[in-house]
Amino acid sequence: MTVPGPDAARPEVDGEAPATMDDVVRRRSIVVCCGSGGVGKTTTAAAIALQAARLGRTACVVTIDPARRLANSLGVDGLSNNPTRIEGDWPGELHALMLDPKGTFDDLIARYADSESQAEDIRVNRIYRNLTGTLSGTQEYMAMEKLYELVEEGGFDIVVVDTPPSRSALDFLDAPRRLTHFLENRIFKAVMAPTRVGLRFIGVAAQALLRTISRVAGADIVHDAVAFFQAFEGMEEGFRQRAARVRELLVQPTTAFVLVASPRPDSVDEAVHFAGKLAQSGMSATALIVNRVQPRFATDDQLAAVASHADRAGRGSGPAADLGDLVENLTGYTLASDREETIFATLVADVRPAHVYRVPLLNSDVHNLIGLAEVADLLFAQDGA
Repeated sequence: MTVPGPDAARPEVDGEAPATMDDVVRRRSIVVCCGSGGVGKTTTAAAIALQAARLGRTACVVTIDPARRLANSLGVDGLSNNPTRIEGDWPGELHALMLDPKGTFDDLIARYADSESQAEDIRVNRIYRNLTGTLSGTQEYMAMEKLYELVEEGGFDIVVVDTPPSRSALDFLDAPRRLTHFLENRIFKAVMAPTRVGLRFIGVAAQALLRTISRVAGADIVHDAVAFFQAFEGMEEGFRQRAARVRELLVQPTTAFVLVASPRPDSVDEAVHFAGKLAQSGMSATALIVNRVQPRFATDDQLAAVASHADRAGRGSGPAADLGDLVENLTGYTLASDREETIFATLVADVRPAHVYRVPLLNSDVHNLIGLAEVADLLFAQDGA
């Protein structure tokens, strides 16, 4: 079995050939990298941004994952919630940041508050502090907001998003819809309704909810919640508009979704699940990158020819007789490569007509720009770039 390249002969879609990774870094404005944990997704995202900078574009790679893998792959000590320029010998620019959900939320409050006193009332509120610190989904909401900020206001040609593992990445993609749904909720609207006379004019449904919360959590919590919602008055429209715009950005043709997997059954299962969810959301994988694959060093015909030569040499004497051990090793690597191809064959079929790329297993982890450039070279060489 001969391992193909990036499947360049796939059928066209809507009259256009599927985008290659070279097309993506040259022409797309948003690239969302998705996959399970431990597959090299962060390194892949950084390599894509690096390649864009090498092509003269202004690129920013942002990680939603709170781990420090992005900083490590770029060879820097740390990253903040604001873009940090990474210096290097390329005609474009490379920037990177690590999402800080609370910092992003604080910035939004400052943006939409009518006054500093309104912003301060929100920041000191216990509900707000819990919301930004522990509430499930806040990270995904703020990632959505940061993406909006970088694309619409950051001045970047391309923004590459390194998402958390697949299931959380789905939360990120669904965050605009869920936030809009929450802001349209009747109870939220009732509690947000302006009133100067306490809770008497809040609707029946909201009153029942607040009484239940009061019995379970205490009156102080209810007071904090009402104070938070009323302090938030007038700001929800800005959040609603941005959520709608992010949803538009995610489905536009200039956005690419790159699935990253490794040749492990659990990683492939996650990627298959994610590809299906993308399809249900009206999106699709632009490309599949299978990381850390066992290279195949010979075709079947080449392996047979080498084995035949070794067999003939083995009947004689001298150094040529030792070819048998080398052929055995080559055969073992070939079988390992074939097994891996079998593992992710279903995934390759599921993402058609997207191009498929294979990045070989390296001798060491990527921890600086030299290693990152090696990954970029291995990935984009498959397009002849």
